[in-house]
Amino acid sequence: MQESPSADATSAPDEAVEVAEEKASPQRPRAERRTRAARTADDQASVYVSVTAIKGISTVNQRRLARLGIHTVRDLLYHFPRRHDDFGELKTINRLRLGDEVTIVGIVRDVRVQRIRGGRTITMVTVTDGTGSIEARWFRPYMAERFKPGNEIVLSGRIDEYLGRLVFVSPEWEPLQRELLHTGRMVPVYPLSAGISGRWLRGAIKAAINEWAPRLEDPLPETIRESAGLVDLPTAIQQIHFPDDDESFNRARERLCFDELFTLQLGVLRQRQLRKSARARALEIRRDELDEFIAGLAFDLTGAQRRAIDEILADMEQPVPMSRLLQGDVGSGKTVVALTAMLAAVRNGLQAAIMAPTAILAEQHYHTILSLLAKREDIQIELLIGALPAAEKGRVQREIAAGRTHLVVGTHALIQDAVDFDRLGLVVVDEQHRFGVTQRSALRAKSGGIEPHMLAMSATPIPRSLALTLYGDLDISVLDEMPPNRQSVTTVLRNRSSHERIYSFINAQIDQGYQAFVICPLVEESDSIDAKAAVAEYERLQKNIFPHRKLGLLHGRMKADEKEQVMKDFRDRRYDILVSTAVVE
Repeated sequence: MQESPSADATSAPDEAVEVAEEKASPQRPRAERRTRAARTADDQASVYVSVTAIKGISTVNQRRLARLGIHTVRDLLYHFPRRHDDFGELKTINRLRLGDEVTIVGIVRDVRVQRIRGGRTITMVTVTDGTGSIEARWFRPYMAERFKPGNEIVLSGRIDEYLGRLVFVSPEWEPLQRELLHTGRMVPVYPLSAGISGRWLRGAIKAAINEWAPRLEDPLPETIRESAGLVDLPTAIQQIHFPDDDESFNRARERLCFDELFTLQLGVLRQRQLRKSARARALEIRRDELDEFIAGLAFDLTGAQRRAIDEILADMEQPVPMSRLLQGDVGSGKTVVALTAMLAAVRNGLQAAIMAPTAILAEQHYHTILSLLAKREDIQIELLIGALPAAEKGRVQREIAAGRTHLVVGTHALIQDAVDFDRLGLVVVDEQHRFGVTQRSALRAKSGGIEPHMLAMSATPIPRSLALTLYGDLDISVLDEMPPNRQSVTTVLRNRSSHERIYSFINAQIDQGYQAFVICPLVEESDSIDAKAAVAEYERLQKNIFPHRKLGLLHGRMKADEKEQVMKDFRDRRYDILVSTAVVE
């Protein structure tokens, strides 16, 4: 990485003075170390100055950069390219082929400006390199002022064709110089905003890197960087923007990815530390009663379910609040595992609550728990969702506050101010990624000052290494076995020519009393993405393919109550076919 001359000029004398003074006086090294630390802190603070500290960035440009979230020099250094155009391949003009993305070095032979239809002006520059000549075209009249015959220039871009001749159309260019910025290399392409060109932003970022990147304090000690094979931070910033080659770019990206994951890990480990320092009720686990409940089920638990139950109960026996993620595919039996933990809490005189992201899912849990506890008349179970009539909602809230409700199933209605628990001991959050940290904390805060145990559930398949990264503050139990005698799922891939067969199959299934989903990747059609859109597909299927069937439409732009109603109608078989985006998941 090339450092600015000013940095080189000041650093060497300072180091020489420090070494000389350390030899002269044994009392000075500690003070000098403090001086060096202070200077490092000053350099680090300097990257947080306004972008106007960079030469060439005016207050007008400052306002334009603000639209990209760039306010300080550091913001500019961390405004990474969305891609690189590789213009590193240098060719002579006689070796150019249509479609090549290349760089040439040549001499300007002539410059012409021509008006074309529509009042537009085109600048045409002929460049030669001794092996041939090629014309470069720009649809900007002022470009003619940039070139003079005899100038040595570098052109990078895609080779097009005009009237049978090879041409460059709006290529990147710059004068031939020692360090190329816009041509002849991997050229960064940045997210832009109105009034900011890629060429201008490239120059501004290069200026920031030259002066400020060497001042960045690297939070990773050299020993860690060496053991992990990571480059230092200033080098990573320089190479992520203007890489020397693919390997340099990949090493820079690896270092910056490491920083992001490392910061995330510090955050989740801090959360874990705070949780371990909190206090919770240590439950007395009555295994004989729980074993009796499990033995009375109409099905046998899998080994994975039994293992998860043991892990959860062991956590709840501790005076530290449990914070565990129960991960398993749909149908793996998460609900019965959670219910076993809820029963353990109830048997200790505590209340348990399960919060689901939608009313439909909450109702499903409620009815499942009712059926599993049909013989347990001593346990009162309530459903609390937003759609309940006001009188019924008030009654449920009073029962919860009085402690007469043992198990409560609900949605966001559980975290409303009007809901108070008497002795909340266990919180179960289903599809926990659908809730924010604030929402989950709001339910845990209703435990009356003593932290409740918390069990999060998710059907989203997450590799264990990623789960430990994202949820490092949680312990993890995985249900990796499916209960026996589960209905098998058949997945079949069909091409476009099979549409008629697919439609006939759907019709036959509906005649047998079944329903169908049609899933589309988009809500509405897009010119930039070649994929089916739910709205257009719904209209086409209803009008042309299944006019005799009842079709429903579901997508993420609908209001929450509209989505809820569509799902209820589909559940109640008011629709034969539901056309949806992935939001149905």
